[in-house]
Amino acid sequence: MRRRLDIACGLVVEPSVVFLDEPTTGLDPRSRQEVWELVELLKNDGITTLLTTQYLEEADRLSDDIIVLDRGRVVAHGTAADLKERVGGVACAVELTEPGDTARFADAVSAGLGPGHRVAVAEPGRVSLAAPDGVDTMAEVIALARATGIGLRDIGLRSPSLDDVFFALTDDAAPAPSAAS
Repeated sequence: MRRRLDIACGLVVEPSVVFLDEPTTGLDPRSRQEVWELVELLKNDGITTLLTTQYLEEADRLSDDIIVLDRGRVVAHGTAADLKERVGGVACAVELTEPGDTARFADAVSAGLGPGHRVAVAEPGRVSLAAPDGVDTMAEVIALARATGIGLRDIGLRSPSLDDVFFALTDDAAPAPSAAS
């Protein structure tokens, strides 16, 4: 309630710029959603909002322009889409029915789609690749699996998150991105 009151006090006089420093820290999911809706209303009303947050999902949803800081230094600046594209864009994540088919499948995809698709094996039975053509790339992967007789348990497209961007752009050891669809 105190956070809501702080925000309300700042909006009494229809400002042209609003500074929100970690406005959803410690809020429950419903209250966080209400703050997000408020920020979207401010944006729709033409009020410039400067938001600091460690919740990158929040930045992704609410921001037109993002500055990524690491240890007090600017390491990246751009839209969420631009920043995500810097770390690889859309990927096709594939889970095979038989983990023993992993190398054969990776080779078939590399040969069939070419080097621009950057095939990577996360672990036996899980393969990911760049999907510059989105759904069309996924359709080609399915066709290659059928042609080679390799069964697929799951397949999907995945865009990198801003968390993936942060880990890729900072010196911290990055956890392996999930290949879940």
